Amino acid sequence: MAMTTTLKALCISLIMLALMCVPAQAQLTSYADEHGNLVFINDGLTVHKPDPAPDPASRATPVASSPGSPARRTTPEELDRLVQQTAEKHRVDPQLVRAVILTESNWNSAAVSPKGALGLMQLVPGTAQELGVADAFDPAQNVDAGVRYLAMLLDRYNGDLHRALAAYNAGPGAVDRSGGVPRFRETRNYVQKVTSTYLGGSGRHPGAMATPIPIYRSVEADGRVVFRNE
Repeated sequence: MAMTTTLKALCISLIMLALMCVPAQAQLTSYADEHGNLVFINDGLTVHKPDPAPDPASRATPVASSPGSPARRTTPEELDRLVQQTAEKHRVDPQLVRAVILTESNWNSAAVSPKGALGLMQLVPGTAQELGVADAFDPAQNVDAGVRYLAMLLDRYNGDLHRALAAYNAGPGAVDRSGGVPRFRETRNYVQKVTSTYLGGSGRHPGAMATPIPIYRSVEADGRVVFRNE
C-alpha cells in the first residue's frame, strides 16, 4: 500500500513538471533591441541577455600610446627643426643627436624596442620618468629628454664620445665597471654605427673604437656648457 502511494506521488510530480515545462517553452520568444541586445519575453516578463564577455585573445594590447593620432603626426622637416633647436638649447652638436636618433629609431617617433625603449631617442621608461617625460611618444618631450641625457653623459665622461654613447646604450654602470666601452656586441656595434654616421662615414670602420674620439667641452660666457667635435 505504501509503495502504491509513493508511486502515485511520483507520477503526479512528473506530470506537473511536464505541464510546467511545456507552456514555458511554447510562450518564450525573443527579439533584438535597438542596442543589438537579445531580449527574451515570457508571459510579460522581459529578460535582457547580457553581452558575452570579450575573448581575451581578441583584445589588442596597447604598447604605450596611440602613435597614429593626429597630434603625433610630425613631418620630417618639423622633426629636423625640433632636433636642431633642442640640440642648440642644450649645447650638443645637432649632428650627433641626428646620428643617435637615426641609429635608435630611424626617426620613428612611435618606435618601441623589444626591451620597452620608447620613441625617437628610445628612452627606457625609468630614464624617461627621471627626466620628467610625461609622454615618451611626444617628439618634443622625447628629444628634449634624450638630448639632456646625452649631454649629461658627455659631461660625465669628459667628452669621451665612445663612453658616452656606450652609456646611452648599456647604461653608465656597465661603462664604469668596464672602464670603457663594455665588450657587449650590441653596445660595440651601436657605438660604431653612431660614430660612423656622426662623422659622415658610410658603413662601419673596423678600428672605430681604437682611438677615443673627443667631443670638446667648453663653457660659454653665460656659464653654459657646449659639446662639439671641433
